[in-house]
Amino acid sequence: MFKFLTLLKRFIPPYKKYVFLSLLANLLSTIFSLFSFAAIIPVLQILFGLEKSMKFYQIWTWNNEFKEIVSAIKNNLYYSVDKLIEQVGPNNALLYLGGFLVIMTALKVGLAYFGSYFMIPIRTGVLRDLRNQLYRKIIQLPIGFFTEERKGDIMSRMTSDVSEVEASIMSSLDMIFKNPIMILIYLGVMFVMSWKLTIFVLVLLPFSGWLIGRIGHSLKKSSTIGQEQSGELLSQIEETLGGLRVIKAFNAEDKLESRFSLLNEKLRRTLNRINRRYNLAHPVSELMGTIVIAILLWFGGTLILAHNSSLGAAEFIYYIVIFYSIIAPSKDLSKATYSIQKGLASLERVDKILLTENSIEEPQSPQTLQPFSAKIEFKNLSFKYETDWVLRDINLIIPKGHTVALVGQSGSGKSTLVDLLPRYYDPNKGEILMDGVNIKKFNTHAIRSQMGNVNQEAILFNDTFFNNIAFGVHNATLEQVIEAAKIANAHDFIMATENGYNTTIGDRGSKLSGGQRQRISIARAILKNPPILILDEATSALDTESEKMVQEALENLMRNRTTLVVAHRLSTIKRADEICVLHEGKIVERGKHDELIDLNGYYKRLVDMQSF
Repeated sequence: MFKFLTLLKRFIPPYKKYVFLSLLANLLSTIFSLFSFAAIIPVLQILFGLEKSMKFYQIWTWNNEFKEIVSAIKNNLYYSVDKLIEQVGPNNALLYLGGFLVIMTALKVGLAYFGSYFMIPIRTGVLRDLRNQLYRKIIQLPIGFFTEERKGDIMSRMTSDVSEVEASIMSSLDMIFKNPIMILIYLGVMFVMSWKLTIFVLVLLPFSGWLIGRIGHSLKKSSTIGQEQSGELLSQIEETLGGLRVIKAFNAEDKLESRFSLLNEKLRRTLNRINRRYNLAHPVSELMGTIVIAILLWFGGTLILAHNSSLGAAEFIYYIVIFYSIIAPSKDLSKATYSIQKGLASLERVDKILLTENSIEEPQSPQTLQPFSAKIEFKNLSFKYETDWVLRDINLIIPKGHTVALVGQSGSGKSTLVDLLPRYYDPNKGEILMDGVNIKKFNTHAIRSQMGNVNQEAILFNDTFFNNIAFGVHNATLEQVIEAAKIANAHDFIMATENGYNTTIGDRGSKLSGGQRQRISIARAILKNPPILILDEATSALDTESEKMVQEALENLMRNRTTLVVAHRLSTIKRADEICVLHEGKIVERGKHDELIDLNGYYKRLVDMQSF
């Protein structure tokens, strides 16, 4: 109970107006349903010739006792019906009562519709808000979080889990504001009509509630398993779409089909268990309701036949109709309980993202970052992802306008080192200083605004050339984009496409060659015009001709900038102001190209291996 109340507290406050309007409409709908049912009593009296009224109007005031007020109202209603029958005759009275029944039912269903109508903005709004929260959190979380999570599972949480939470919230609203109100009003009227029968009913109901609760108890665990398996399935689909070339090249279609079928079958079995339990709510609640009605008919009928009840036959039928009306909201209540259990299971998975603390802490009172003017310094820096140190005791100074290159074998920590500068991760020991100030004292957005990245894999979006180059640069003009593309040697092949800069490049730039993708990435960095540039294996995946074009574009980009370069191909860094050789997380050699060759150490061996 506490959990789903917390759920409402988190998501419902912006929609209090709609909750109130829906509550009011459902309340009025329930009241009008009682009026519509009440028409049954005089109809039965007319049809069966039952006489219950006292034939005179009974005066009463609010100062009377409650029992006297109820008795007077009942008497006066009977009196009014009798007068109607006397004035227009039984046949016309039946017609008038039928019209009254139609009008009351129209008001009842109309208000019930408005009750649902005002719930729609809540349903769609909560779904929107939850997805926005998730997407905002995903954008804000550090890159390290996603190395431990499958993309497909995150997608599953943003789609199916969010939908389950939304359904759970709507069920919670019904459980708190709609169905209990209907049940309480109906029970109140039943108490007024016959407290003996109503107490007898209330003795029977807890058992059916206990049985329904037992069935729903195991639903939460099964729902969690089902959502996790959905995430695995989406991960498999995402990996398949991303690796189709490799799958086909290695004739691995059968292997992946078999793996996918196995996951799909596991999910099917889990969903079978969930849906069987979920669908059990309706028949169990209906059966229990019918059993209670059967017992009630026997008990109530016995009281009436023994003249030991305040109800007449017609009123007893009305009582049964009201009680039967409780069954529908009770069934909805039981199904809502199941839905809430499923939603809480999904909420736990969603909260795993929403409640994850960002390991990259923003300063409480960030300093204003001035334009970069002097140097970047890595000071006594060490870093590890989990247990093993990836970088150890790094000391490196990069003066403004200089190019520093990082080389070394795979796994030596080059890419990790450059990832620490824009604060994708924070060092475990030591610090990074920009113009003498620890970068942790600046807002990460301000730090990254002064940096441009060109990575080994050109990360592009399924959009136009223009939007990919202007990505992250507000109010960029076409002239500025064209100028950046020309400097990056990309203008000619862009203009050769059908729509020029308005041509869509496909998913991750799939319509372009590797060299073309990289030059678009360089044009994007040129347009941003950052004072600090990070090049991480920017040419390692290119053929010789593409590398020449990209290298020329990079040289244009690096001109008059402070550049940190990671490279396997040593031909791209010969002109660097300083080359640092990393080995097992330490800088083991540093200097210019010729100086390192003369040392005849690690760098010389790397050059010799590439020359060979």
